[in-house]
Amino acid sequence: MTQADFQHTAPQPATGVAARSIALHEQDVHDAAQVGIITTAQAQALWARWGARCAHLSDAVVATPASVVGAPIAQGPRFGFVNVLYYFGGLVAIGAMSLFMTLGFQAMGAGGLLAIALAYGYACLKVADHFKAKALLVPAGLLATLAVVLVPLALWCVQHLLGLWPEGGSKSFAQYHTHIDWRWQTLEFGTLAAAAVMLWRYKLPFMVMPVAITLWYLSMDVANGLMQNEGWDYKFVRDVSLVFGLGTCAMAMWVDMRTRLSQSTEWRQDFAFWLYIFGAIMFWGGLSLRDSSNELGKLMYAMLNLGLVLLGAAIGRRVFTIFGALGVAGYLGYLSHRVFQDSLLFPFALTVLGLGVVWLGVKWQHNEAAINARLSRWVPEGLRPR
Repeated sequence: MTQADFQHTAPQPATGVAARSIALHEQDVHDAAQVGIITTAQAQALWARWGARCAHLSDAVVATPASVVGAPIAQGPRFGFVNVLYYFGGLVAIGAMSLFMTLGFQAMGAGGLLAIALAYGYACLKVADHFKAKALLVPAGLLATLAVVLVPLALWCVQHLLGLWPEGGSKSFAQYHTHIDWRWQTLEFGTLAAAAVMLWRYKLPFMVMPVAITLWYLSMDVANGLMQNEGWDYKFVRDVSLVFGLGTCAMAMWVDMRTRLSQSTEWRQDFAFWLYIFGAIMFWGGLSLRDSSNELGKLMYAMLNLGLVLLGAAIGRRVFTIFGALGVAGYLGYLSHRVFQDSLLFPFALTVLGLGVVWLGVKWQHNEAAINARLSRWVPEGLRPR
């Protein structure tokens, strides 16, 4: 009996009729969500619960509500052709109103752009309402996300119309995504506020993506604003990115705990995913760009990255494991090219080390459950992998 295909035995009816046994596939549950019998979140929660119980039950799986404390959070949408179409189309539309906002649109003036942004936003939210009512949560999330992406454009237009745009600022909204400037902060704070309201309204995890990107932009623009009197200093930008990364990762963990411990099925979705990704990028990027003048500092960098690997295993977030592994690999590369570049034994030692890591991976896989359980003792209950 596996999680991908197992038997579902109906409970014995009171009339004495023999119980029926049917084979359930994961696609059957998702098909029920597609036709509106249950929501996608409920389908994912049900399958996660059934999969967890099938390891303990030989012939019967009893389905009970998953919206209780301790149940697994609903995972994201599966990789399939339909979802590829959803995301490809949605991201093209998002890019059209953000990254690819051309000077041709600018010719319509701030008033014309504001009208387009408001019309687009209203239409997106109406269609998102329609899709969510039909339990089509992926396209609903994409449309609601597009509405969030339009917020900085609308705010930029309003500021220009009211004469509130600071002097020296960009005359083209397209530069919002390509130029670092402290003046963008009004758009970013406004976007975060609007996104929080719409996220509370729709409760769709993909809507966190523009929030995470906006925090990334904000880290660079805050640094730019603080450097106005001192001039450009990339080290300062690097350190601000590191601090913002730590803050974003802390926010992601707080969101992760809240969703894992929530009793509401709607909130038991992975809202922390994008925050973890961009938080890790900001933190690890800032950390990796720091120059250490001594070997002890470089060794500490390797140890921090090893800690990220363990943290990823402890809380079940691969993004920390990946970045941590890249950091450790970078440190080993430094040793091979700088410290031991003339040593004949180092390549052999590195080979032994690499094979040792492979052996460690085999042992880890055989004892993964026990290792994760031990690591989980050091993290709060709400962050432990389910």
